[in-house]
Amino acid sequence: MPNMTPKKHEMPTQDAKVRASNFLEVATGYTEEMAVNEAERCLHCQAKPCVNGCPVHINIPEFIAKVKDRDYEGAYQIISESSSLPAVCGRVCPQESQCECFCVRGKGSLPKKDENGQIVKDADGKTVMVPSEAVGIGRLERFVADYHNANNKEKPAKPVPNGHKVAIIGSGPSGLTCAGDLAKMGFKVTIFEALHVAGGVLVYGIPEFRLPKAIVQKEVDNLKALDVDIETNVVIGKTLTIDELFEDGYEAIYIGSGAGLPKFMNIPGEGLKGVLSANEFLTRINLMKAYKEHSDTPINHSKRVAVVGGGNVAMDAARSAKRLGGDVTIVYRRTRAELPARAEEVEHAIEEGIKFTFLTNPVRINGDENNNVKSITCIKMELGEPDASGRRRPVEVPNSDFDIEVDEVIMALGTSPNPLIKSTTSGLETQKWGGIVADEETGKTSRDHIYAGGDAVTGAATVILAMGAGKKAAASIAKELLK
Repeated sequence: MPNMTPKKHEMPTQDAKVRASNFLEVATGYTEEMAVNEAERCLHCQAKPCVNGCPVHINIPEFIAKVKDRDYEGAYQIISESSSLPAVCGRVCPQESQCECFCVRGKGSLPKKDENGQIVKDADGKTVMVPSEAVGIGRLERFVADYHNANNKEKPAKPVPNGHKVAIIGSGPSGLTCAGDLAKMGFKVTIFEALHVAGGVLVYGIPEFRLPKAIVQKEVDNLKALDVDIETNVVIGKTLTIDELFEDGYEAIYIGSGAGLPKFMNIPGEGLKGVLSANEFLTRINLMKAYKEHSDTPINHSKRVAVVGGGNVAMDAARSAKRLGGDVTIVYRRTRAELPARAEEVEHAIEEGIKFTFLTNPVRINGDENNNVKSITCIKMELGEPDASGRRRPVEVPNSDFDIEVDEVIMALGTSPNPLIKSTTSGLETQKWGGIVADEETGKTSRDHIYAGGDAVTGAATVILAMGAGKKAAASIAKELLK
């Protein structure tokens, strides 16, 4: 019989007061007993709705069944049939809006029980019902991947080469996934990465306290064990062009270069010292290790910081600034209900002492006599009619200006693809905003033998959606080259 406990097992974490001053991972992971207990909550539905909610279609009930039986390596093998990055996905995927959103256990309610396991009754003798939570699929995926990484010492068997060469541009989640799937099919794959370390947004964008870089390196090492070559410090469009890659014998090219060009508000004062993008701020911290005491990378340890935006990147920037000693306020033009960031990240930020100013939008950044930021002038907002995204559009409240005193402003307003590849590749169709036009199901672009996916196509999105795009493109490339 399934475990009918209504709530999923809580994820152990560092104490909020302790973690707010260090960059160690916040969540410490399930113990074996926690994982088995959580796995026993799965109903093993015949329809498997959770699988349909996963962009890479992991066989979720089957891997959870293996956890229930304490066959953790078997569970890992099931996950790895669909995902090249399980330790990453278990940490950063928004499961609550994907696989767990479809979990049947999260659709109803169950009797409340006291600490002795007895059903609780109200004053009228009726059973007290409480909402049932989805199975902690992401937490179980993380447990399985971590168990495998800690205990499995066998290197994966190298596939038989099929004689075909494919180039991957970018070593973020989309590129790594496409490379992994193709390598397993025997393709000779080379990844070209612009930075000096492989991992893309996983290493420059996501803080250590959410995704330890050793985890990413382990996943990269797994690809290298499949004979995937990774060439760093290669900027496609500058060091090499796509046409030159074809001349070098690559038969197909996958563009998974991400979206690393930050957006700004274009308001007065954005050129002042102390205004920077979340992209630059997080890259300095995550990739260049600026948070370490003797780092050569300069970074401000500002006392009063405003982070403008409400997505996961805004939470990452705010929580990083807090760890550098700042008093941090997130400025967001809608209400908490409209925050696009994961609920877990918002809750962690609040626990760590991050302040939120909702229904507020900056209109000017003010500087002192040395052109350093001293404050931001904001205006109050109210929600009007829904916009194209379906969310109610923020409307300015007249004469509601006020100042917030800060000495650093971090803009976390989203990103778009760098135009370098577009400008150096003839015949490659792009959107007005810079995204490459590619077929959603195959990744095919307007140029023969060129595929694209992930943030380079959609703009900034989630890790798992980028992985899904890489997976589809790998299947399409294999179909084309092996026909």
